Amino acid sequence: MGLSVSVVSDFPEIPFNPVKSVKDFQEEIDKLVKNKGMEYIEAVVYFCETTGLEIESAASLIKSSAKMKAVIQNEAEHLNYLPKSARLPISDS
Repeated sequence: MGLSVSVVSDFPEIPFNPVKSVKDFQEEIDKLVKNKGMEYIEAVVYFCETTGLEIESAASLIKSSAKMKAVIQNEAEHLNYLPKSARLPISDS
C-alpha cells in the first residue's frame, strides 16, 4: 500500500482550457503558479488530478519544454528531491 496525497482538496476548483500542445500545458501551469501561489511541482500534480491527465503524459509534456524542465529541476533540487547539479558562477554585473 502506498501513501496517497491529494492536492485537489486544498484549492478551489479552477476551470482549465483543454491541453492541445506543450505551450497550452505550460500556460495552464504558469497560471496556477501565479494565481494560486503554488510551486511548479504542486501545480502539475493539481492539474493532473483535476483534469484527469496522466502524470506520465504530463512528464512527456514537461520534457518537451526546456523552460519547464529547468524550473522543475531547480525546484526539485531546492526541495532536496534531486541532488544539486553543478552551476556556473555567474555574476550580475
